[in-house]
Amino acid sequence: MSEERVVILGGHGKIALLAAPKLTDAGYAVESVIRNPDQTGEIEAAGGTAVVLDIETAGVDELAQAFSGAAAVVFSAGAGGGSPERTRAVDLDAAVRAMTAAEQAGVRRFVMVSYARADVDLDRLDPGDSFYPYAQAKHDADAHLRGTGLDYTILGPGRLTLEPATGKIQLADAHGEVAGRELAADQKVTSRENVAAVITHAIAANTSIRATVNFYDGETPIADALA
Repeated sequence: MSEERVVILGGHGKIALLAAPKLTDAGYAVESVIRNPDQTGEIEAAGGTAVVLDIETAGVDELAQAFSGAAAVVFSAGAGGGSPERTRAVDLDAAVRAMTAAEQAGVRRFVMVSYARADVDLDRLDPGDSFYPYAQAKHDADAHLRGTGLDYTILGPGRLTLEPATGKIQLADAHGEVAGRELAADQKVTSRENVAAVITHAIAANTSIRATVNFYDGETPIADALA
């Protein structure tokens, strides 16, 4: 039997580059979608196969062709705090096309990398805040995903760090609180490598289906937290 494939959008991002070897170790063939062919070497060094495709301009049919036969699609792309227009184009519009393409290709499993509080931030942010376009794009993309028939998992990490993975997390609610209490800012952090580990476990264990998982680094093993 051939290896099952996982397609990662935003394949050159820090989380994606950490997820590729973990997914490979879990027995998947990883295809990392990138816009810049110069990044191919880094993708291959992480154990993935580079697929050069600009998701900002790719249509649904083109994306569906890239997804065809895959076991899962991971959306880990982002405009990276560019202009509000580009943020919307990547974090919302491209994400929605990817969801439509996954459905068209018959790929049911879809993992979205979002952020903790994406559900509620619009209620507290001033529309003039520089973070508002990103919050709105992620909120609307997550909402659209919940309205699809996909077997989605929405991941909401806290402030991302470059710390090594501990393999242990703590779950937070939609407001980013843990067990009903607000944490200090320095506790609401999530290692990017822990995010990569959660992506891998969610796919490999086929867990947290049609669920939103907000989490920070913590003391509970990922498998137990997601059980």
